[in-house]
Amino acid sequence: MNRRDFLKKCAGVAGGVVLSNSALEVGIGIKRPNIVLCMADDQGWGDMAYNGHPVLKTPNFDAMAASALRFDRFYAAAPVCSPTRGSVLTGRHPNRFGCFTAGHTLRPQEITIAEALKSAGYVTGHFGKWHLGSVRKGSPVNPGASGFDTWLSSPNYFDINPILSREGVAVQFQGESSMITVDATIEFIRKHAKSPKPFLAVVWFGSPHGPHRAIEEDRALYANQKKKQQHFYGEITCMDRAFGKLRKELRTLDIHENTILWYCSDNGGLDSNTSGGRGKKVQIYEGGLRVPSLLEWPARIPRPRVTNVPCNTSDIYPTLLDITGVRMRSQPPLDGISLVALLDGEMTARPKPIGFWFHPSVVRLTYSNRLMAALLKAQKSGKEVGDTTRPDMNADEISRQYPEDSFPGHAAWLDWPWKLHRIQDKKANVKLELYNLAEDPGEQKDLVAQDTDRTNSMKSQLEAWLASVVRSLNGKDYH
Repeated sequence: MNRRDFLKKCAGVAGGVVLSNSALEVGIGIKRPNIVLCMADDQGWGDMAYNGHPVLKTPNFDAMAASALRFDRFYAAAPVCSPTRGSVLTGRHPNRFGCFTAGHTLRPQEITIAEALKSAGYVTGHFGKWHLGSVRKGSPVNPGASGFDTWLSSPNYFDINPILSREGVAVQFQGESSMITVDATIEFIRKHAKSPKPFLAVVWFGSPHGPHRAIEEDRALYANQKKKQQHFYGEITCMDRAFGKLRKELRTLDIHENTILWYCSDNGGLDSNTSGGRGKKVQIYEGGLRVPSLLEWPARIPRPRVTNVPCNTSDIYPTLLDITGVRMRSQPPLDGISLVALLDGEMTARPKPIGFWFHPSVVRLTYSNRLMAALLKAQKSGKEVGDTTRPDMNADEISRQYPEDSFPGHAAWLDWPWKLHRIQDKKANVKLELYNLAEDPGEQKDLVAQDTDRTNSMKSQLEAWLASVVRSLNGKDYH
């Protein structure tokens, strides 16, 4: 299957989507690509052997990095988990729909990638960590209500012998979490591999989020390390093995040529020494945002490549819609861009800056083991849904209006190689920092005083973007 086969134009309307004339389209008799989106939980840019980690063993990720498209400057939309996951599903900065930090949810009004592709004929499945709302029946923001036909999901990170929600029914599993996630995904893929309908599988691992508990097989590989590190590294190695099993299955089923396999992490790492930049998780500096990312699609990307073009988790949604030729009729503003030109080797610089904003909101604690144990107990006693009074059973209503001229917390504007930070404290005092990442990847030399013209220009652009985010947050995209 060559590139020309993929570039034939089309027109048409199907369901809730418009098939774009200008977007990539597969020819007559050729199925749209299957799509598998994988995501780690708290794996930093440097937590890969192929990125130079001195201890970690990640042979399957290394093999893919050597044969696929490797993103060396890929960013999570946020420095924590829930918001970034929301960005993958919507193509939008998560603050636009109030998903400020860990434990915050989607809004039912948002269009997800599952809903968009389902409208275009895809079958859809979610496997693993959800953390964008309840995984109970009846929730307006559970995976099923968000476009997934099949789901085996956890409300947050999960570990050995987890209780997971199979479409709202609590099920006790035995085994290591990454393998359980991949085995469920493989079952879904086998069911649909030869179907005339393509599939979307969203595979969100619960590793290597703490507390770290590696199985003995993987922990033993790091016997010369401290016990804490043995478990941390062991979790990543097991996730690597599970990912390798998934990747091998695509080949066994002979569907890998026309399957997009895209991997990344949800935020920067836990160790600032290997995070890939200044800081780590929960920070807007490079170490909190820069993550590993790989994309394999042999039919479209026949040779391995490395790109340093800055890309973002918000780019996943518009890229997949562009590839499949889908345009949603009521699409709210996107922050991500299509990377189709980059896949073809035709994008050498990002045409649009990337905005970041970590709002100082309170984390909503979500303990999967407690929530799922309670649900299992309730269902055994005949209560199908369990506790319906929990806040995560209700989607965020747009009941609060935020000022459009005040942007609390830490925001940044990345216009490569320049990155401007805007830090607003509780008294509304604003501090600016400017770095040239090409010359100063560690963000150590603040150039605000030396380059006032650039600072002022980028500040204006950033604040205009922040104001647009607040307008979305206030519900103006849904009118």
